[in-house]
Amino acid sequence: MADGESDRKRLESLEDLGDGAAYAGSIFGLVNESQFFVDFTREDIDILASYMHIYRARPQITILQEGEIGDYMLMLIDGEVDIYKANRIGGQQYMTSVKAGTTLGEMSMIDGASRFATCIALRVTTLGALTRDDMGRIIHDHPSLGAKILIKLVTLLSQRLRQTSAQLLQYIK
Repeated sequence: MADGESDRKRLESLEDLGDGAAYAGSIFGLVNESQFFVDFTREDIDILASYMHIYRARPQITILQEGEIGDYMLMLIDGEVDIYKANRIGGQQYMTSVKAGTTLGEMSMIDGASRFATCIALRVTTLGALTRDDMGRIIHDHPSLGAKILIKLVTLLSQRLRQTSAQLLQYIK
């Protein structure tokens, strides 16, 4: 399959709830619960939501698959997702669970590389998808919001790298 084709098919297999603008209120409700949305105004959320597409996943549905090429990120609007990483013997190692307000797949959206982990809906989960192309349109149409989103993504990725590095040091000592 072409780069990202199987990843997009996975997204398209979810229940399509339509344009993100209808979910702006729900997304804005996450501002106080999410590191990502801190400092976002209602206007920021309205604009961001208008570039997103919303999906619903049933429990036990894989929403991102480790190794697939991706070009979008997901924002959990409601629900809970378990994250797994393949181990050395080919099994799935549970990493963590995340709830509404969390972003998933941002690394692949930015660099176009394969998904780092597998994400499975633990219960009914509502997700907002933002593609790399949509991110480019936000940057073009709303530069200050685009910069805010990119800074949030870089900060989030930096925090995750620091946490991972600290955990790795525990194993090295």
